[in-house]
Amino acid sequence: MQPVPKKNPDISEYYLRKEVVMANPINVVQQFQQAIGNGDFTAARTMLQNNLSFRGPMDTFEKPEPYLEALKRLHPIIKAIDMLKTFADGQDVCVLYDMVTNTPIGTAFVCEWYQVKGDKISSVRTLFDARPFAAMFAQ
Repeated sequence: MQPVPKKNPDISEYYLRKEVVMANPINVVQQFQQAIGNGDFTAARTMLQNNLSFRGPMDTFEKPEPYLEALKRLHPIIKAIDMLKTFADGQDVCVLYDMVTNTPIGTAFVCEWYQVKGDKISSVRTLFDARPFAAMFAQ
């Protein structure tokens, strides 16, 4: 009886390692979003690099604390987050979702691009139509 040829272990291990590496940044982002959704800003802070860079249509921050303060101000008007799609490419994670508010603004489509280094988020870039929010927060 002849032994059954094995699959090339180098290729299998490569793909397995690549999947594990790619899954980690998504998990970091999902855990961060879950903490924010639960209003647990202390837990969310542990997932952010100390030199976090945030750029959005209304604000720019170079530290996590002002970013979290902005999220705290936004939190009370959010009724639901309807996740549409999450993409990952290495350490980059892109999240598309509808943010449903309890205001006359209604629903806003949001795109967030996260960059993860190690097990923490190092940068966030957020895109959405900020015009209705600018008017609301100006009051």
